[in-house]
Amino acid sequence: MSNHIHLIANTEEPFLLKDVMRDFKKFTSKEIISLIENDSESRREWMLSIFANGAANSSKHKNYKFWQEGNHAIELYSEKFVWDKINYIHENPVNSGYVKKAEDWLYSSARNYYGLDTIFEVECIQQKLITY
Repeated sequence: MSNHIHLIANTEEPFLLKDVMRDFKKFTSKEIISLIENDSESRREWMLSIFANGAANSSKHKNYKFWQEGNHAIELYSEKFVWDKINYIHENPVNSGYVKKAEDWLYSSARNYYGLDTIFEVECIQQKLITY
């Protein structure tokens, strides 16, 4: 999605998911801001202005604020619930009108489940999809 991310994540002892998410956000925000700062892309100044404005309203951020505060963690308590969330994630770009089929969204793990070329690799939970 253009303004948020959905993911299913797990950690093993001694790591805590909240710490992993904090580090993920810190690392990705620094990398993305660096890419924007060092690119001559036409939206560069506009994007940096938005992130700087976010930092100005935050006591935690110095120059730029990329991610929203917090996250919305949901415990996945059953296989059906896991598949409900996977399908929700896959259908998100469809429901937002970006694509007609989930597997057409370049940045979606749906492509992995359909055996299509993808820009990143995910660990697929079994090779099945639940359809509504």
